[in-house]
Amino acid sequence: MRELSVFVDESGTQEGTSEYYLVTLVFHDQEDDLQSYLAAYEHSLRERGLPDIPFHAEPLMRAHGAYTQLTPSTRHQELVSFSAFVRRLPVHYVTFSYRSDNVAGREGLLLSLKRDIINYLFDHLEYFQRFDQVKIYYDNGQPTVTGALHAAMEYVLSRGVVVYRSTGYQKYRLSQVADYVCMVELAALKYVRGEATETDKRFFGLSTQFKKNYLKQVRRKLLN
Repeated sequence: MRELSVFVDESGTQEGTSEYYLVTLVFHDQEDDLQSYLAAYEHSLRERGLPDIPFHAEPLMRAHGAYTQLTPSTRHQELVSFSAFVRRLPVHYVTFSYRSDNVAGREGLLLSLKRDIINYLFDHLEYFQRFDQVKIYYDNGQPTVTGALHAAMEYVLSRGVVVYRSTGYQKYRLSQVADYVCMVELAALKYVRGEATETDKRFFGLSTQFKKNYLKQVRRKLLN
């Protein structure tokens, strides 16, 4: 039985306090064994003397949580190491992005997200129909995302195919990958509009450096 795992993460708030709201879905064909990639990543952290902290974008960039005691240089090395890990992984992704002034609150976001996921699934239906089972991994942190996922997946795919598993970013590396992709795609929006913060520039560099070292690399994972 062929199985697809889908790891979901979001960036921003649904109350309109964030200018952008993003939802990322990372797709992993379970036939692609990730153990060697995971082992190589963990080995690289040990070689560099870096702590093996579950990747979490905002705390890393702002020195919060598990990153509080780490220097900016060490946090940047953590980012570079995780970026290299993502670059090698046999996964695909899609990110749905919205400006808060273009969606009418939670209901508008729900309708837009559901519509966009449905359209995406139909556009790539041949790919998704390869799998006997699709498992969605999401921590159910945002009811709007949960509602859109259920409605879209169950509309396009067989209800019996879709299985939901609640999870947190700490437990699964691919949940952390979804978080990383959200971070890069959000930064891309800000660089294009000239809104990159000093923190963005400190970690990603100038726009040309960001595009070369991060955006170009991650977008090779888009499901075409």
